[in-house]
Amino acid sequence: MAFTRKEKEAIVEQYKQWVDNSNAFFVLSYQKMNVNAINDAREKLREANAEIHVVKNRLFKLVLDEKQLDYEPAFWEENNIVSFAFSDAPNTAKVLTEISKSNVFEIRMGYMDQKALSAANVKALADLPTLPVMRGIVLGTIMASASKLVRTLAEPARSMAAVVKAFSEEGQAA
Repeated sequence: MAFTRKEKEAIVEQYKQWVDNSNAFFVLSYQKMNVNAINDAREKLREANAEIHVVKNRLFKLVLDEKQLDYEPAFWEENNIVSFAFSDAPNTAKVLTEISKSNVFEIRMGYMDQKALSAANVKALADLPTLPVMRGIVLGTIMASASKLVRTLAEPARSMAAVVKAFSEEGQAA
């Protein structure tokens, strides 16, 4: 189906908006994709605050050129589908790694912080803890340090109170 120039411009603008609003985006190839596979992928990604879209390669390359992102021109000659991570890139990478275990999708590369990621880098990103887990780890570390500080500061007063109590009990016993 041929698109008019206006339609193509609208598609490119939509691609730009998705790229601008995402923390990272990942490129997957697809083989034997059917409606059930794409719907399952979309449902899993929606839970991770991410989306997946089949893109027109030539139009998506225009966005990459405008954003000055590196790519191999031959890379964009296959069937590609792009997933956009709107909040938590490691969580999206985890979902994509899970989705790619089927023989329908294969992770090809990604972009994060204006840098290209290889498929191996995307899989390594998937091994990182998700944002809520990282927040818990950092909070636990901060709380442990704060608790230790409070115990250290309270120890001299507690020791002194124990000595005073011992003297008072000794005086009452006499």
